[in-house]
Amino acid sequence: MFPLWGNGSGAWLRALSQMLVKRDHEVAIVAPERRRVPGVKHYIVTPPQMGVFVGNPELNGAKKYEDMNGVELGKIYTSYIDATLPAVKEFQPEIIHAFHTVFLPPVARLAKVLYGIKFILTTHGSDLHYLSRDRRFVGLMKDALRVSALVTANSNFTRRWFLTMFGKEWSHKLRTIPGGVFIEEYEGTEKAHEQINRKYGLKDKKVVLFTGRLTVHKGVEYLIKAARQIKGEVIILGDGPERAYLEKKITEYKLTNTHILGYMSPKEQVNFKEFYSRADVYVAPSTWNEPLGLVILEAMAARTPVIVTRSGGVTSLVKDGYNGYLVRPRNATEIAEKVNALLANDALRAKMGERAHQIVAERFTWEKIATDFERVYDKYSYTTREYLRLVKGFTPNNHQKK
Repeated sequence: MFPLWGNGSGAWLRALSQMLVKRDHEVAIVAPERRRVPGVKHYIVTPPQMGVFVGNPELNGAKKYEDMNGVELGKIYTSYIDATLPAVKEFQPEIIHAFHTVFLPPVARLAKVLYGIKFILTTHGSDLHYLSRDRRFVGLMKDALRVSALVTANSNFTRRWFLTMFGKEWSHKLRTIPGGVFIEEYEGTEKAHEQINRKYGLKDKKVVLFTGRLTVHKGVEYLIKAARQIKGEVIILGDGPERAYLEKKITEYKLTNTHILGYMSPKEQVNFKEFYSRADVYVAPSTWNEPLGLVILEAMAARTPVIVTRSGGVTSLVKDGYNGYLVRPRNATEIAEKVNALLANDALRAKMGERAHQIVAERFTWEKIATDFERVYDKYSYTTREYLRLVKGFTPNNHQKK
């Protein structure tokens, strides 16, 4: 439903697609994105307008779906149908994977009606947040859920949230498969760190990092409040509707140690990843129940201890006092205390960082997660013989999983 950059579900989809292509599967993506993922077939959706659940740095000014009228939502919905059905006819997939539980499950449901292809769904949490505020697609979603093969959730928290919304009778269809990282991309290099230090004046300084969309749910204002007591440089990488307000707060507090560097485009992503390993501490001060938090995983992969709000799915990643700290929501004082404790203790910081890296290496690599999805696809996709019997007019190309 969104561009493949600037949001967690897009990053997730790119990574999973790359792993599947690497393992000799054929993959096609239907999305409003013209930039290409190597080895992947792209079908471009051109909705009449782009919408957002909560925000997206590449879609500044985009209207929230909950604020759209029925005609606007209907036109967006039909644009996905218009793009998906010809894509299914041409690509001839053996399974369809819908990445969000709003517009896309009903589209996958229609493809199953017309072509007989099984589909699975993935919920990322932000979609459930939207559906809890705007229930216009809930009926269509329930119909799609009824005939779906499986629903995956990005955390146990998201799984429980989904069952609370749609009913515990669907628990047999729910499976938790988290997001992940390419862990080797977050090792960091001394040369890159020197470049960051030189460009941003960070030589010999302790660095506290936040990355993500600047929306009210991310709670960045509490990190900025904490910065008044933090004994280091606070770097904020991201953009969004809250940026002007946050910059005003920085000026109001007369902070000289806090810097909003904005959103880094895909061309700058290498530099972006190096920031994780350059940072001494990572802070995610969300004020809502963060479903998982890929940026937290990225920081942990870089051996950077994290300080995160005690809520949502992040508690499955962070063990308080072991590989990071959990703090209460909207508590700038506690954030500052935990940050300064880590900045002042190099040995503790290194120990927590290693433990954080170990958890990611054991449970959250894309190699492992892609294997989990391969098993799902193998279990629920049609065999070539079943497929050709069900789908009139299709002819076999090859026997790679599609």
